Formats: sequence, structure tokens, C-alpha cells
Amino acid sequence: MHSTLTRSQLIRWHIAICAIFLASGLSISTWASRVPAIRESLGIENSGVGLLLLGMGVASIIGLSIAPAVMARIGARTGMLVALLLVGIGLMIIGFGADSLQFFAVALVGLALFGFGNGAVDVMMNVEGAALEKATGRTIMPLLHAFFSFGTVIGAGLGFVAVSLGIPVVAHSVAMGVVIMVVAFVSVANVPRAEIAMDAPAAEERAHWRERLAVSLQAWREPRTYTLGVIMLGMAFAEGSANDWLPSAVVYGHGAPEEAGPAVLAVFSVAMTVGRIAGGPVVDRLGRVLVLRVLAGTAAAGLLLFILAPYGPLVFVGAALWGLGASLGFPIGMSAAADDPAKAASRVAAAATIGYVAFLCGPPILGWIGDHIGLLNTLLIVVGLIVASGLFSGAAKPLAVENERAAEPARRD
Repeated sequence: MHSTLTRSQLIRWHIAICAIFLASGLSISTWASRVPAIRESLGIENSGVGLLLLGMGVASIIGLSIAPAVMARIGARTGMLVALLLVGIGLMIIGFGADSLQFFAVALVGLALFGFGNGAVDVMMNVEGAALEKATGRTIMPLLHAFFSFGTVIGAGLGFVAVSLGIPVVAHSVAMGVVIMVVAFVSVANVPRAEIAMDAPAAEERAHWRERLAVSLQAWREPRTYTLGVIMLGMAFAEGSANDWLPSAVVYGHGAPEEAGPAVLAVFSVAMTVGRIAGGPVVDRLGRVLVLRVLAGTAAAGLLLFILAPYGPLVFVGAALWGLGASLGFPIGMSAAADDPAKAASRVAAAATIGYVAFLCGPPILGWIGDHIGLLNTLLIVVGLIVASGLFSGAAKPLAVENERAAEPARRD
């Protein structure tokens, strides 16, 4: 289907997928930047926040799990639209539940919708990103993930402004929900149908979606899926723990004022964005394995500095190194999963599922542990996972394409 696309259509497709990644990041940091205010409004402790995160995490796993079935049935294009609409609606309900109603159960329902939508769209937008890479013949996955980070930067910045100006959580969340839904409609309108993303042509009957689903699940029988999963698990934990717990760790762990939480999160997010913007050319020059090992060491060192240093400039430096080090693990894992175009959709979906399970479900566990040993001490667990990710980085070595018909020049390790 790609051979019929004009240059203008490819550019619009690229911009649309960048916008979808950005909207997902915007939603995550909008929630994360208001966690301290939501905690105070609902009158809960770390364990209560952990329960909210658990609800979001369980819903996210469900979204991740059914994403291949959704793609097989309606394709990634339509699936992304539905998922992002759920994200926007869920974000609004979170605001009403935590702020206007101050009712824990309503906030939990909002987070469940929010998590379900984000879980589903995360898989589908990565599959769509792999389709775009193959259509253009360029390494663009790090740049797409840079837009996710850019979204978190925007969300953290707007969160800082909202906290500083005393804007209620409900007004903030409703406004961001509307923005996300508008982005969804405009972006999906510019996404072409792609076979790799399981989109059926307009005139084709979708009678064989079960067969497409069976193909999408094949990757779970391949050992490489799980070795790549270790890389992505560690880096997803590094990113997810920051998005959900960094503001709280700054405010309640370091004893900083509330507005410092979104500020440090913004530093972390800016560092991730810089790493992802520059990541493509660096990976092409130095190879995936070396880059992953260096960045794992950077992330571990930065997180240790963030944990051990007293609140001040060193905490910001630690957050920056933490964000830079965690920047490329996920997109490199996605590119590695898509090495063989003939199997890219199933492998990307499987790898994304592993990464996002860690990204979304790890933080609730950290919240429960944090109630017993403190948030800063709990983050030492993440350091260990980052080190494990670095040790398994060899799994990202470019794969010899099994299908000669789809073979491409391998990148230098």
C-alpha cells in the first residue's frame, strides 16, 4: 500500500504519528504532575496512590493484551482513535473524581479508562511507527519516542504552571482531555491504511481477522522476544517510575515545595527528549549494543545521584542523567523487534506489551514498598533493573533477516 503514497502523504503520516506519541506523553505527565494535589484532595497516603496506579496498571494490561485483537479486527488506524478518546475521557473523570467530588472510586474509574486507552494506543502507535519506518526506509523510532517525551515536557510544564497559579485539578484535566481528543481526530485522519498495521483496505471485507490475530501472537513463542523484554523492562521501569513517582519523591522524599516536583520532572523529560532527538544518528554510528550499555550506566549513575544527594542542584543533575540514560532503551527495543519487516507487527506488539507492563504496573509496586522504606530508598530497586537492562543489551544486536525477500542492509553493531 505504501508504493501509492505521495511524498506529501508520507509527511502527513509522519506528523500524525508524532502527534499521537506527543498526546500520549502529554496525558501521562498531566496525571503525574498533579499526583501530590490529588493525594491531598483525596486524603490518601502512598499506598492509596499505589492503589490508584494499580487500577490504572491492571486496565493498561487489559488494553495491552487486547491491542493485537483490536488491530486484527479494525486495524491500528481506527484503534488508535478509539483508544485516545478513552484517554481523554478518563483524564476528565480523574479530575472530577479527585477534585470536584473528592471520591476515590470515581478517580479510580477515570484512571481505569485512562490506563486502558493508553495501554492499547501504546502498542498500536509503536506498530504504526514500525510501519512508517519501513515505508520511509529511515530510522525514526527514537524521534517518535522523542515526541512522547516532548509531550511529557509540555505536560510537566503546564502542570508546573497550573500548580503555581492554583488552577484546580478538574479544570486542568478537562482542558487536557479536550486537547487529546482533538489531536486524536486530526491525526488519525492523516494516517493511511497499512498492511503491517493490520489495516484492511476500504473495499476489503474483514472476514479473516482471526487469522491475522494468530499471526500477531507468533512472537510470544520466540526467545528473542523475552531477551529484548529484559532490556525494555529495565528502561521502562526507569521511565515509568519517574513519570509516576518523581514529583512525589522530590516533595515527600527530599522535603521540597510542591512546585519543585513538576520542575524536576520537566528536567527529566527534557533530558529524555534530547536523548531521543539525537538518538537515531548516534545509534547508526556506534551501534545499538554500545549505546544501550553506555546509557544504562548513565541512567544508573543519575538515579543514584538523585536518591543520595540532598535537595538542590545535584538532584536536578541526577534527574537529567537519569532521563538521558533512559531515553533510548524503549525505541531501540522497538527498532530491534521490527528488524524483519515480514514479522514486524507481531514482534513490535509483543515487545511493546512487555515494556508497557513494566512502565505502567511497576510503579504501584514501588508505592507499596515506599510506604515501608520510603520512596527514595525504593528507587534503588530501579537502579538494579537498569543495570540488568545494560547486561542484556546484546539482545538488541541487529537481526539477520530471515526472509530474503524483505532483507535490508544490517546496521553495524
